[in-house]
Amino acid sequence: MNASIEPLPGAAGLDDPADVMKVWLRFVRLNRRLYAAITAELRDIALSVPQFDVLSTLSEREGLSQQELADRLYVTKGNVSGLVDRLVRGGFAERRHLPGDRRSHALYLTDSGRDVVARGLAIQRAYVARTLGRLPAADIAALDRIQRAWRAALDGDPAP
Repeated sequence: MNASIEPLPGAAGLDDPADVMKVWLRFVRLNRRLYAAITAELRDIALSVPQFDVLSTLSEREGLSQQELADRLYVTKGNVSGLVDRLVRGGFAERRHLPGDRRSHALYLTDSGRDVVARGLAIQRAYVARTLGRLPAADIAALDRIQRAWRAALDGDPAP
């Protein structure tokens, strides 16, 4: 890591650049813990987190192409293809030919897919309620504000 990291502008109490790195590392570690926890929770419905991401994204908007789905999930089309293959074999999703395009398919949930999404969302809501939901409303609002500001900084970063 670069020792010349500048402190965040306006980051009260974080004048030492090492403090900014500590916040970053805590965030990364928290993300890993959350991923491991939700992975364990989703075992009850026999889905991986990436599989559930595909299904829950389709529950928001069916009829996406694999490329559109990959773009929404910030992964490659190749990653999505393998996930969709497994979900189709499992009876949770189906590919339908797009009229006028023999090479592309639109993705849709099956009834089983809709059912497993509903169960998965209930699992996530329960997990969020017993973890993040225990924080004071003001802390949740501050976290939301910070995440939005951080995302805006990421969106404005010219690096790939």
